Amino acid sequence: MTSAPVTRADAGATAWQHAVHAAAAVPDRPIQALYQTLNYLCAAQLYLAANVRGERPLQPADLKDTPRGHWGVCPPVNWILAHLTPIIARTPHPSAITVVHGAGHAGPAVFAHGYLTQTLPLRHRCWTVHGLRELVTGFPHTGLLGGEITPLAGAVYTGGQLGPALAVAQGMALDDSGHLIVPLIGDGECETGATAAAWTARRALIGTGRHGSVLPVVLLNGQRMGGPSLLAQMTPDQIHAYFDGLGYEPLLHHGDDITSFRALLATAVARLRPLDAPDRQPLIVLTLPKGATGPATAIGTPAVHKTPLPDPHDRDFPALARWLASYHPTRLLASDGSPTDLVRQALPTRPRPPRRHPAPPPTAASAAATPGTTSGATLGVVLADRAHRDGFRLFSPDELASNRIDPGPGPHQWIIEILNEEICHAWLQGYTETGRDAVLATYEAFAPINTSVLAQHLKHRRLAPPGLPSINYLITSLGWHNTYTHQNPGLASHLIDLRDPAVHVYTPADAHRAAATLTAMIDSRDQANVLITSKHPLPQHPDSTLDHELAAGIALWPHLSTSASQIVLASAGDIAARELTAAARTLADQGTGVRYLHIHDLTVLDPGVPHGLSPTAYQDLFGSGLPVLVTTITRPSPVQTLLAARHDADRAHVIGFTDPPRPLTHPALLQHTGMRADLLTDLAHHMIEEVRP
Repeated sequence: MTSAPVTRADAGATAWQHAVHAAAAVPDRPIQALYQTLNYLCAAQLYLAANVRGERPLQPADLKDTPRGHWGVCPPVNWILAHLTPIIARTPHPSAITVVHGAGHAGPAVFAHGYLTQTLPLRHRCWTVHGLRELVTGFPHTGLLGGEITPLAGAVYTGGQLGPALAVAQGMALDDSGHLIVPLIGDGECETGATAAAWTARRALIGTGRHGSVLPVVLLNGQRMGGPSLLAQMTPDQIHAYFDGLGYEPLLHHGDDITSFRALLATAVARLRPLDAPDRQPLIVLTLPKGATGPATAIGTPAVHKTPLPDPHDRDFPALARWLASYHPTRLLASDGSPTDLVRQALPTRPRPPRRHPAPPPTAASAAATPGTTSGATLGVVLADRAHRDGFRLFSPDELASNRIDPGPGPHQWIIEILNEEICHAWLQGYTETGRDAVLATYEAFAPINTSVLAQHLKHRRLAPPGLPSINYLITSLGWHNTYTHQNPGLASHLIDLRDPAVHVYTPADAHRAAATLTAMIDSRDQANVLITSKHPLPQHPDSTLDHELAAGIALWPHLSTSASQIVLASAGDIAARELTAAARTLADQGTGVRYLHIHDLTVLDPGVPHGLSPTAYQDLFGSGLPVLVTTITRPSPVQTLLAARHDADRAHVIGFTDPPRPLTHPALLQHTGMRADLLTDLAHHMIEEVRP
């Protein structure tokens, strides 16, 4: 009898189902012991300065002077980790399953799990006396790991970035059919817009490629930080109806029985389907109370969120001693700092590293960002050319056509559109975090919606291992040509204000330069790139300096410069270049000497970043003594700030976008901001007169 052919859905989950089947050989007792060990180590990190194994009766002198950290979310997280660990240990690929921690306050749980799986980068080795002491007494590991979930502890997602965990998990699974992502989502996190949108956002991924799977786990522990969560106020029937309507099959469990939860987890894995399948997806809802196994007086109250016993040295000392002793830590941790044989049965036999895709090497054609290879290219052509190689996605909030980005004849599975900037960023974040290239294209006015998540992800990237693809934003439909309600260039201002070495804000002078810049952005690594370019036809400038602009971020334009200069003109952006070059020509016709610069990357003005202009290079370009007139398509303030950092703001006048009092036409907006060429010419004359002896 021949076996039935393996379907696409069956093939996607086979490896995980085999791992679940293999993990079934582990008895319940080791998993229960692992859960207890994780809980004990979390509590110990919060309170203990000595006696870390509880080998003798607890004394007040064993406690930290000021216990701190978060306890409440740790037990529900530990319950999931204790059940997933034997499965992860038995997957054929060392990292076929990735856990994404949406709960940032579960730092002690992640550290404890990293210690037991021997992946936590402490100064001393895990499973040693010194390592165990460092884990417990060193918390919150100031100067080493901190106290929360970050890449320093091996995490691929910083949990403090509240909300996008589910969508980031979806982004990680795209184009990776062998990958299962398990996002742990707090019930408070379910109240965020990002999480709420991500449930239905999965529908936008159906039929877009061969993807992995996502098994969401909602930690319905009943509490936010300061009170009951909204989701916890729903009945089980209402929870079923809610998630069923979103396209999921919710599987509820109270976290009170190891055997039944293992069966439920096996059921969920067996019913998993890839993200590109239209089927209903399983979802686990764990209703284990926040702070379970902790002091009974705190469970179910806001006090359980942080250290549940606020006076451990005096009034609460007996309760703390009973609490820690209830785990029987000497049965869980051996005298040499390693887990006991019982606990080891649920652990991997060797450390398993976090999943990192190797970055695809640029091809000769894609790596070239020179005038010869990009001449005539458009943004759509650049994107389509990159999409011909694997490992690329373009995300957009339903605006590609409006942004006039034409990738050529379709359909294009590599393009995913959904009317939500934050979800697009989360998909971009998850996709690049696993080593693939991506671009987010959106309107200038709506890009600032992502200001917070982008800034938080930059903090994550500072701590992550190097070599990841860059975060790339393509900003078009600029407010200069748009309606009153669609005018907000705030993202560039915020990013420049961060003074982050990874940030580049590109303001190319024309569409040709924009296409070359986009090519270079996609091939870059460890950067956060924002390309700002108009979708409207604008003049193209001579490309003799393009290579230098791409390399140095700024260039002297000799065709507009004279040997004897009376003023320095510097443009940043295509509209700014159109108006200022027109002013430069008028000034030249009037006999005024001009030194013309184009600022291709605004961040090179920053003296505090590695790619910023050196003092010598800045002096060579801007000189000294001459007035400086800068036009920028951003707001003036970020340029003024960077010039002030150069101690060179006094001689400079910056013209940029300023909000109009009412809807204005494009010419009227140019007049309102002072960007119109004739107004710039008059201003230049006035600035020259002011410095004339």
